[in-house]
Amino acid sequence: MTKETIFERISFIIKEQMNKPDLEITQTTSLHDDLGVDSIALMEFIINLEDEFHLEIPDEDVEDMKCMGEMMEYLYNRVN
Repeated sequence: MTKETIFERISFIIKEQMNKPDLEITQTTSLHDDLGVDSIALMEFIINLEDEFHLEIPDEDVEDMKCMGEMMEYLYNRVN
């Protein structure tokens, strides 16, 4: 799976979860700082990623992901 495909899937999930289909998301977008995602919404997002990519993301790994690009890299390394 390519990084671009992973990023598209991540973006789709967050747009759907936030019910904002026109939301502008880049690799530097921060869920917390730019999108205002709180801890409950973050956990829901992580669960959706786990379901989408058929893997488990440990809490300590979530803490290291500060922006969408870091999530993309993490998932790319896990699925390939």
